[in-house]
Amino acid sequence: MKTIRIVFFKEITDNFRDRRTLLTALLMGPLFGPILFAFVINLSVNQSLSNENEALDLPVIGHEHAPNLIAYLQSSNINIIDGPATREAAIEAVTNGEHDVVIVIPDTFAQDLSELIPATVEVITDQANTQAERETRRARRALQAYNQELAALRLTIRGVSPQVMRPLNIDEVDVSTPSGRSAMLLGMLSYFFIFALLTGGMNLAIDATAGERERGSLEPLLCLPVKRDHLIFGKIFAACLFMAISLSLSLTCFYFTLKFMPLVELGMTPNFGPLVVLTAFLLLVPFALVGASLMTMVASFTKSFKEAQTWVSVVLLAPTLPILIVSILMVRPSTALMFIPSLSQHLLLVGLIRNEPVNTLHVVVSVGGTLIIGAFLTWVCARLYRREGLLG
Repeated sequence: MKTIRIVFFKEITDNFRDRRTLLTALLMGPLFGPILFAFVINLSVNQSLSNENEALDLPVIGHEHAPNLIAYLQSSNINIIDGPATREAAIEAVTNGEHDVVIVIPDTFAQDLSELIPATVEVITDQANTQAERETRRARRALQAYNQELAALRLTIRGVSPQVMRPLNIDEVDVSTPSGRSAMLLGMLSYFFIFALLTGGMNLAIDATAGERERGSLEPLLCLPVKRDHLIFGKIFAACLFMAISLSLSLTCFYFTLKFMPLVELGMTPNFGPLVVLTAFLLLVPFALVGASLMTMVASFTKSFKEAQTWVSVVLLAPTLPILIVSILMVRPSTALMFIPSLSQHLLLVGLIRNEPVNTLHVVVSVGGTLIIGAFLTWVCARLYRREGLLG
């Protein structure tokens, strides 16, 4: 233990000397994710809310043919403005981005309505434009509401109850909670946390083998009368320490960032208080041993620091792939999945955000399985350190 402790503090001291690299690892990774996430969510939510509350300027061609429809649209917080001169000009205006959506009312609109023929109203839009899609959705909702009211009025005039057009009364019972709805948006937090954890100790893990080999300091280190296993253990534990620091910074930053996100306006209440932050740290920190040993193992096969950076950058993607897959497939937690590192931490963290009861068995399997895999990878690294080919 004395040798491991000496190597451990030696690697920590060397890492603190490289202040620029240390600041990049401990600030860019933990802080960049929360700030970017909060910025994107705030921008998206504020834009959606402002679009729904603000009046919509809707260009209409032929508005003189449907005065009642125009009056209904105006009552729906829609300002009617003059559209292009012709239908072809409207298509060109939407294609060029001059208008997001244009309504075309033909001159036969009134005659078709009087003859009980379905009157045509064209909605010209570009569905590849996200801004146009929101404007089109508002215009289409208003047109559909007018269509339903007109149909109900026709039935009433003929002595038929409009209820005959609705044989089923469908009531949706939403059993979701505000915390559960927030998990739909915050379910990817585990991706940022694991990424921040790995980047926190990436440079130290690479420098411990590839960097020292390139500087020529690895051979004198291995010639010391100590076991090579103890040397690699000290290096891996030092990388784990900085990964844990990076993880704690990322969790803390997200805790304060969520306070500035307008999730309450969307009916979401994230369960991410101080106790959840501490619990998330305890659940995620065992993955540091897996990340540190895996990066050290990859760096042992490379011949330079740059080559090690290239391969380790690829390794960073591996733990996040299961998270992306299960996020798309909406996989429910199970005991079997708790044996998979990163995936088990993601599922447990989502459960915490949803404020669901913690499954003790899942926690034990996740933490224990991750530590066992990390210990196995550390043992593999120790075996690789015994190779003479390690010196290149």
